[in-house]
Amino acid sequence: MKKISAFFILACLAGCFGKEPQKTGKEGTPLPEFKLLLMDSVTWVNTRDIPTGNPIALFFFSPYCPYCRDQTLEIIEEIDELKNIQFYFVTSFPPSTLKDFKKAYQLAKYSNITIAIDPQQALGNYFEITGIPYIAIYSKDKKLNHAFKGKITFGQLKKVAEE
Repeated sequence: MKKISAFFILACLAGCFGKEPQKTGKEGTPLPEFKLLLMDSVTWVNTRDIPTGNPIALFFFSPYCPYCRDQTLEIIEEIDELKNIQFYFVTSFPPSTLKDFKKAYQLAKYSNITIAIDPQQALGNYFEITGIPYIAIYSKDKKLNHAFKGKITFGQLKKVAEE
């Protein structure tokens, strides 16, 4: 009985790691044009203005989601290895709810992390996001490599970004 219980626990844990990319049907397509509102509630960023040359990771999150918080922690713990990736932490929550999140993870000190709001939920609709965290990783020429629903490892993130 103990062996069966141990096997069951290991099988459950294995499902938490090594996620396969989610097929979107958009792999290889360019980053769509949309506008994101920055935390100052005044400045808008258009994706067409995001420069090429570095991979881009669109990280869809909720400041209250424990899995999103874990993913954020893993990203900042490995930020030196991920410094060539431009991260856009995207949410539909208002700026007032993001201040504590930004402060808790000291995100202002990372030049390659931008927190933005998608008030129209354009990206969520584009990717048909059904759960968070959700990460869409684009190549340095702004073409979609892969998208993941759920927390992924630092190694997966880095590998896909370098493709």
